[in-house]
Amino acid sequence: MAKSKKKKFKKNIVTLLLLVFLSYLGYTFRFYIADGYNYLVDRISGKSTLRAIPMLSAVERTKLNYGDRVDKIAKEFGISPQYLKALIVLECSGEQNPKPRYESHIFDRLKEVRDGTRKKYESITTKILEGASDGALKNLATSWGAFQLMGYKCVQMDISIAEIRGRKSLYYSVKWIDEEYGYLLKKKRFKDAFHYHNTGRKHPIIGRARTHNPKYVELGLAYMKKF
Repeated sequence: MAKSKKKKFKKNIVTLLLLVFLSYLGYTFRFYIADGYNYLVDRISGKSTLRAIPMLSAVERTKLNYGDRVDKIAKEFGISPQYLKALIVLECSGEQNPKPRYESHIFDRLKEVRDGTRKKYESITTKILEGASDGALKNLATSWGAFQLMGYKCVQMDISIAEIRGRKSLYYSVKWIDEEYGYLLKKKRFKDAFHYHNTGRKHPIIGRARTHNPKYVELGLAYMKKF
């Protein structure tokens, strides 16, 4: 009788372990169904992107996809590489060649400026947008690259939209960051810097952050410690 109970107990343990293994396998397989196709395409095409490897964290992807380049560019501009890498995690989860994000409300404002029903949008005036097509405005109203820099920022830097979208996107994005709010980074005011990147304003002295994600700044500061 005792042997029978012992045998039954062992059988139950084996069944439980098998269920745990199958659950883990199913969980992992679910990620590969979602991302595996892109990964295979990237490998077949010879790309080195780690965008589609689901088992890597956003921090690990950022280190592998951007680490060395960010270190080099950060040194050139004299700003914190840890801040830049944390910002990449927030903006694109460390993905190589992240998808651009079109902002319809930005397009509407730029269109109003072009058509003369709005005086200006930030530094963009009607004169600057004179003759611009809707397609051109859509490019300006789209955020590009690892830092998701808005296309219309190219006007401020006196470069073409292609520079923000192209292979030097990382460099020009950091150049904009340095010109726009680099003084905050040089003073190690990272809380203000994260808030400025997302909203165009420093963190409120009193009250909550105005970022699209209320924890954007908090997460950014935490990610910095991981680099």
